[in-house]
Amino acid sequence: MEEIQHKMMSVNGITMHVAEKGEGPVILFLHGFPELWYSWRRQILALSSLGFHAVAPDLRGYGDTEAPDAISAYNCLHVVGDLVALLDAIGAEQVFLVGHDWGAMIGWYLCLFRPERIKAFACLSVPFRARNPIMKPLETMRTLFGDDYYICRFQEPGKIEAAIAHFGTKEVLKKIFSDRTPGPPCLPKENEFGISPATPITLPSWLSEEDLSYFAMKFDQRGFTGGLNYYRTMDLNWELTAAWTRAKVQVPVKFIVGELDTVYTTPGVKEYVHNDRGFKNDVPLLKEVVVMEGAGHFINQEKAEEINKHICDFCKEF
Repeated sequence: MEEIQHKMMSVNGITMHVAEKGEGPVILFLHGFPELWYSWRRQILALSSLGFHAVAPDLRGYGDTEAPDAISAYNCLHVVGDLVALLDAIGAEQVFLVGHDWGAMIGWYLCLFRPERIKAFACLSVPFRARNPIMKPLETMRTLFGDDYYICRFQEPGKIEAAIAHFGTKEVLKKIFSDRTPGPPCLPKENEFGISPATPITLPSWLSEEDLSYFAMKFDQRGFTGGLNYYRTMDLNWELTAAWTRAKVQVPVKFIVGELDTVYTTPGVKEYVHNDRGFKNDVPLLKEVVVMEGAGHFINQEKAEEINKHICDFCKEF
């Protein structure tokens, strides 16, 4: 890991921490929640050894990157603005894009807003969903999944942060990383994360105590509010993207998901992903959908070698 280089860069009015390694075509890696650049450690090492320049920032609000106070500062236009400024700063006119979880969602926005900057997008876990011009995202989620749906429970500032503090950063992260309960994920008010001293949580085989400690240290330093604010801007993103209603993603895409992923197992997602009038219609240049047997949500960490090969093979097509 000491081979990975770290730098602080000024982009779009904030200071961003970036991890990178290698020379050659740039692959931009975007992490999700509750993660960091560190989620891509195995991809950075592998892809840089195969002739790519791997670049993995901490997104705004995470890790060593600046965390603005205002919730509105985490809307899709600002976050995509960070990434475009980052590409400009490193002199990359076009890049291969890899995103997971919220990184995938931001990746879809980046492909929509600035498709000329993306050669191809390897998307993990979260498929594109076209904007519904009739109903806002939170209203849709409450209608479908109820008030305890995790995104709905994340909305009130300070509430879920207090629950995390109650259970402890390390225990909450361990629970999230190890959970394989089928979706839709819900957080009951009496015990949001289902943590109990009577049932200790075992770390998954792909995550070491050292890995968990690194994540916990950075979230203890920065807090979770920045990452949670992405969820709190979902209705604002809906308002800001009215001009992209019915817009299609015009970038070559490979979609990879674990069969046990809570996103994939949420009602309606499989049907959309595998329906030519759904995902393929919204993403006309969708090249392939890969469903990995026995894999959960954090697929880039759990199935690192297979994911590395998928990314490399896909990038070599262009």
